[in-house]
Amino acid sequence: MFKHYNMNQVVLPLDLEIKLDQDDIAFAVNNLVEQIPEEAYASFSHDTGCPAYHPKMMMKIILCAYTQSIFSGRKIEALLKDSIRMMWLAQGYEPSYRTINRFRVQPQVQELLRQCFVQFRCQLVEQNMIEEEAIFIDGTKIEANANKFTFVWRKSTENYSKQLVEKSHTMYNELLENEIIPGIERESSDELTTKELQSIAQQLEEQVNDYDQKINESDQGSERKQLRSERKQPKQYLKQFKNFVKRKEKYQKDIEILGERNSYSKTDHDATFMRMKDDYMMNGQLKPGYNIQLATEGQFALAYDVFPNPTDTRTLRPFLDLIENYYFTLPEYIVADAGYGSEQNYADVIENRLRTPLITYNQYRKEKTRKYKHDPFNFYNWDYDEEQDAFTCPNNKQLTYRYNSHRTDRDGFTRTFKVYECEDCTGCPLRSSCTKAKEGNHRRIFYNQKWEEQKAYTREKLSDEKTGELYGKRKIDVEPVFGFLKANLCFSRMSVRGKEKVKNELGFAFMAVNLRKFTAMNTPTSLKYDDSSKKKAPNHIFFMVGAFFTLFLASYVPASFYEVDELVSNFNVLKLMDT
Repeated sequence: MFKHYNMNQVVLPLDLEIKLDQDDIAFAVNNLVEQIPEEAYASFSHDTGCPAYHPKMMMKIILCAYTQSIFSGRKIEALLKDSIRMMWLAQGYEPSYRTINRFRVQPQVQELLRQCFVQFRCQLVEQNMIEEEAIFIDGTKIEANANKFTFVWRKSTENYSKQLVEKSHTMYNELLENEIIPGIERESSDELTTKELQSIAQQLEEQVNDYDQKINESDQGSERKQLRSERKQPKQYLKQFKNFVKRKEKYQKDIEILGERNSYSKTDHDATFMRMKDDYMMNGQLKPGYNIQLATEGQFALAYDVFPNPTDTRTLRPFLDLIENYYFTLPEYIVADAGYGSEQNYADVIENRLRTPLITYNQYRKEKTRKYKHDPFNFYNWDYDEEQDAFTCPNNKQLTYRYNSHRTDRDGFTRTFKVYECEDCTGCPLRSSCTKAKEGNHRRIFYNQKWEEQKAYTREKLSDEKTGELYGKRKIDVEPVFGFLKANLCFSRMSVRGKEKVKNELGFAFMAVNLRKFTAMNTPTSLKYDDSSKKKAPNHIFFMVGAFFTLFLASYVPASFYEVDELVSNFNVLKLMDT
């Protein structure tokens, strides 16, 4: 025996909502987007042209597709025809892949994504799923959608530009010595500007054109030959200076694109070449990518940002500024790994933000080793005399304070060092093991007092039971989010180009991670979803069948009164069966 199956029978169109499970992720997506304030959609409306798809619907279908590891616009378009949850979220609309791709890279979408993260965090707080005691910050590198071999390096560009300046200056002097062209007014004697190179090329071109005219007007072969010989040299210089103008403009453009970076990709100018750790032979590879900074709590992504520099040290302060200005108020503890440990970052968190940094520094683990503690040539293990302000080396020589040294980094931050120098290292039997200074120079110590105080502060906080335990949660809080993003969601490479577009795509990806985790943790419910709005299948079907049956009665003309009475009694039987 088989269940009834007939392809020729008319089936009533039912609401697709009843085909979804009660804990389906589509309900979490729907309710999250519905919580975005209506004011956020105002920038998408326009009074002219064809009415656009509602941004709510576009946000829902893209978020839902990302939760299913679908990132291609064409595949999202296909899902709208195949997936029940996508059909329900789109309510019958089928936007094309071009519309989907155009929408998700719009600058206005950043505000919608920001609202998604803000509303999602509010729900986590209301349901006591996060404690708001600390945030855990870490970074990862994700490959850009760019060619791996079309790169531009700052050092090479600067070297080529320097060679161009020298060569053009030499050729200009040759032109003046040979009296080929008159001199031009120069802004500087060191370098010929692009405008000056163009002026020289224009003068040479005019001179070559004069020779061409004379050659055409001359009838004597010997005279024409002589003119061609005279034209040869300015023509060669003209070719060189035209090349100089193109190269000069190219190098200037390259330096402008590079900004403070050391490299960029020709196919995605915002992408920087970074060392990735994804080679199957465990070899680091230089690939164009982005440095993604993420703040988490409870293994949920609460805020994110994209940076072009490969190191994390200089990303902490701007990332914290972004969180405070656009996402939420910073909690008491800022937890991060040793990649963020620097004098400037410690000072910013403690003095400016009045928060507690639980951030290690590079030498933190090394300082705990026995080798470090018993190293006789490590000046931290030497005796220090506060009255004389001097260290005593293993050879019983004193290193006394001499002067202060100031070092300023590329961000303009200045560090102050106290410089100590040994009284005399000449003939010391331990010299080769103690210092690498040249013969005649003595051992020096550069002591940063503020940095040492910050290190002591960090060691004290991490040795405390409460804060030490809180720092221990870092690896199990922020690292799994990156693992889920790359391994489970299969998001390991960007599909768009440009920093702003990449930021939009990452917003969808991180929110997809949040929704999948939230749905898995809250099987019976989803983001305060109102169960009353979801109709029960039996009543829903009954009302649809009842409406259809009533319309049938209204349009049917019976042969006799008995047939009407029979139909009504049958309808009552159906109603009694349902109750």
